[in-house]
Amino acid sequence: MAKPNKTTQKPILIDLALQGGGSHGAFTWGVLDRMLEEKRFTIEAISGTSAGAMNAAVLADGWNKGGAEGAKAALEAYWRRVSEAAAFSPFQRTFMDRMMGRWSLDHSPVYLAIDLLTRVASPYDLNPSGFNPLKPILEESIDFPALAKSPIKLFITAANVRTGRGRIFRNDEITADVLLASACLPTMFQAVEIGGESYWDGGYAGNPTITPLVRESDASDTILVQINPRERSEVPRTAAEILNRLNEISFNSPLMKEIRMIALLRQVVDPGTGEGARWARMRTHRIMTEKLAELGASSKLNAEWEFIDMLHAEGRNAADQFIAEHGDDVGKRSSADIDVLLAES
Repeated sequence: MAKPNKTTQKPILIDLALQGGGSHGAFTWGVLDRMLEEKRFTIEAISGTSAGAMNAAVLADGWNKGGAEGAKAALEAYWRRVSEAAAFSPFQRTFMDRMMGRWSLDHSPVYLAIDLLTRVASPYDLNPSGFNPLKPILEESIDFPALAKSPIKLFITAANVRTGRGRIFRNDEITADVLLASACLPTMFQAVEIGGESYWDGGYAGNPTITPLVRESDASDTILVQINPRERSEVPRTAAEILNRLNEISFNSPLMKEIRMIALLRQVVDPGTGEGARWARMRTHRIMTEKLAELGASSKLNAEWEFIDMLHAEGRNAADQFIAEHGDDVGKRSSADIDVLLAES
């Protein structure tokens, strides 16, 4: 009997887990741009935090309007709006940075001044009106009421300031404020109030949150698009490097704990039916690049189109490599070994 043609097989349902990381989220855009072209996969659900949350919502809204091509167009339009708005930002590279091809803002006088000022003054002092330049961009880019009808399930994480716990917002709850809350760095922006509660960046609670993908999605394959480096070969020495590494560890810690928990549950739960079967059948994959580890933390505030375009190309290349090496694993086996995390406990 002839083997069925891959193009005629039923698409494999996949979930996406999208990390946050400021303008580095353009890498995720590149990954999504390439994955949307892969006909053998269908996105069932997306969990996202910060920039990952915005990519998720823009993709789902674009999908509503025009399927995969609509999602691709919506993502490009969103990132172009972000870049156009950044032209008026006080955070700009110096002439020397441009000449030497450095993407960071570490030598920008305004960035350095604001960075020092945020150590002694809060955003309630520096930005009493609570203005966030991303809000009008999100409102222009996304039809929020339509997200409730999207076939793609969304799970957006924000951290409750009062309780310290993460809250997951689903399709019919997502607004521009929810996305801003998921990306709210407390030293730069006032906490975002939603339903009488205040929220900060979801990365403190889940970057992103994996559990709802296991419990509420019909897909058995989860692809993590990782932005924040988990490991670094060198010990940070400068104040900026130390702070950056602290943030990376803080933002990766909830995710690593959750994945370790999943690995443990997958070994001990009943693989038969119900809740246990969901954990037991979960397959994990990861898309990442070493390129992001080479960029300074300040480059997350650099939204020049040249930089965004470079990250987008890097994301497409990383997705191409994943598909070439592990595309056939999806639907069959995990390509990322999460059981190794149990040895680190």
